[in-house]
Amino acid sequence: MPRDTYAIEIAGLKRRLPLFEIKPGLKIALLNILGDVELVQACARALGKKLKGLDYDVLVTAEAKSIPLAYALAVETKKPYAILRKAYKPYMGAALIAETLSITTGKPQTLILDEKDHDLIKGKKVVILDDVISTGSTLQGMRMIMEKAGASVAAEAAILTEGERARWADVVSLGHLPLFTD
Repeated sequence: MPRDTYAIEIAGLKRRLPLFEIKPGLKIALLNILGDVELVQACARALGKKLKGLDYDVLVTAEAKSIPLAYALAVETKKPYAILRKAYKPYMGAALIAETLSITTGKPQTLILDEKDHDLIKGKKVVILDDVISTGSTLQGMRMIMEKAGASVAAEAAILTEGERARWADVVSLGHLPLFTD
């Protein structure tokens, strides 16, 4: 049986996002930019234009799906970027850790700032970046780590926001996804 999709235009490109049930009676349109080089580049250009004139030093995102966006946006804006990891490795040294609840998995999600990246963002103005902002749980975890690291959040940005549109009025984004209920 074919999966239902949601048609959307993002940064001038058309995509059909598959719908996935995340709990009984509630589906989300899933944006997965991994491997979609054309979309990642277009989104980086469009977000770069929206961030132009904003005073910030570093882009920060959480692994994994938004990593290509962070890289492409760093190239576009000529700003460095840091990735908050989801698992600790010994080479990360004295890392900073925050825990949130992921809507995608429904499980607690750990975000970790590597010791080397702590030095990159300490005392800096950062733009927190994600592919899709839905519940804000990942944003909350990223904000917690930025506070622990002594960085200030200059802006929050995403390709898309999802759910209650008014909640994300301050997020720099390229579009919005509805939630799908039966």
